[in-house]
Amino acid sequence: MLLIENIYTGDAAPTARLQLDFDARTKSRLRTRLADGEEVGLFLPRGTILRGGDRLQAQDGRIVEVVSAPEELLEARCADASALARVAYHLGNRHVAVQVGDGWLRIQTDHVLKTMLVGLGAEVSSLSAAFEPEAGAYAHGHHHAERGATEAKIHQYK
Repeated sequence: MLLIENIYTGDAAPTARLQLDFDARTKSRLRTRLADGEEVGLFLPRGTILRGGDRLQAQDGRIVEVVSAPEELLEARCADASALARVAYHLGNRHVAVQVGDGWLRIQTDHVLKTMLVGLGAEVSSLSAAFEPEAGAYAHGHHHAERGATEAKIHQYK
């Protein structure tokens, strides 16, 4: 199994691809496969959040590009910016990872949140796309002590 333990910041072009959905990109320890099927083990520093386009260096020296895999998402659109801000507030209040675009918000599919969004007046549609949520106000890590260190990963996104 190929081991990957380092983020790569140099200029070398990648020679392999690792396609992962967002949940997998939040794990610092993961057994998975490269796009060509080769088995790999990720052993990255705890708290590492990978983004599409990041590059990793494998133990054998290869440079591996991280690709954001398409996943099932909900997209919310509203009649005006004020209504969209209200929807964003309610998602943030629930510590939901949110991707912000021009006139829309995207979240991972969740039927309870979909009901809430519709109740707030949003037009909600389903789609399959790469998910790259906002980093949040606490990009270097933050948690609520009363809920434990593993809660609120949204604050850890880089």
